[in-house]
Amino acid sequence: MRIDLHTHSTASDGTDTPTELVRNAAACGLDVVALTDHDTVGGHAEARAALPAGLTLVTGAELSCRLDGVGLHMLAYLFDPEEPELARERELVRDDRVPRAQGMVAKLRELGVPITWEQVARIAGSGAVGRPHVASALVELGVVASVSDAFTPQWLGNDGRAYVEKHELDPFDAIRLVKAAGGVTVFAHPMAVKRGVCVPESAIAELATAGLDGIEVDHMDHDEPTRARLRALAGDLGLLTTGSSDYHGSRKTCRLGDHTTDPEIYGEIVRRATGAFPVPGAGG
Repeated sequence: MRIDLHTHSTASDGTDTPTELVRNAAACGLDVVALTDHDTVGGHAEARAALPAGLTLVTGAELSCRLDGVGLHMLAYLFDPEEPELARERELVRDDRVPRAQGMVAKLRELGVPITWEQVARIAGSGAVGRPHVASALVELGVVASVSDAFTPQWLGNDGRAYVEKHELDPFDAIRLVKAAGGVTVFAHPMAVKRGVCVPESAIAELATAGLDGIEVDHMDHDEPTRARLRALAGDLGLLTTGSSDYHGSRKTCRLGDHTTDPEIYGEIVRRATGAFPVPGAGG
């Protein structure tokens, strides 16, 4: 089985619609794909309706969190999307995305970049606006060569010149809320140092004690020594280890299935979940 547990659609900051994403996942030979848009489940219904035969959909979200001033992302799988407390927190994060992006546009204009909010809104479309949309505008303007090049201290990286904070969950609260909604939590790209400052291993240990289920190990932003370090840490803490593409369509260079999760690990995630179940494709 080929299992990719971290992808994004136009419901947040990907460039594939949910329909395109599941069809592309089937076309590239995946057996299981998780749709984990940022702080939203808005793409799930469309993905279910379009799900090709032979492909299983795992519903999820990537939750924006912050711990001691450091941003981090928590992948949440197979939770009940109607659970009110978790739904309320997702809404608070989403509601803060527009003023945050507008704040980044204002900072960029102060730095002499001829970006406009209308340009960013056009790029975001109906998706939950975020930094990748602002980064795409910088690419359009020729300020940077790629979206990744915008995520630096010079521009939109954590604490960068044009960075603006948004409402984010405490990761301990995120774990509690996801568990209460019957879901499973995996710390996304925990040592992606090129994105900015990462939380220390001691914090990962504290999250594990609080009920964190796993950490994402095989990811484009982790080199081989980092992956080995994370596997050893997961072994010490009793955490599951996953691999994923973090696919965003044409907005990033990674492809669906570039990194995958072991079927036994996937089976354990499904076993632990009680809020929702994987959706088998019926040829939508």
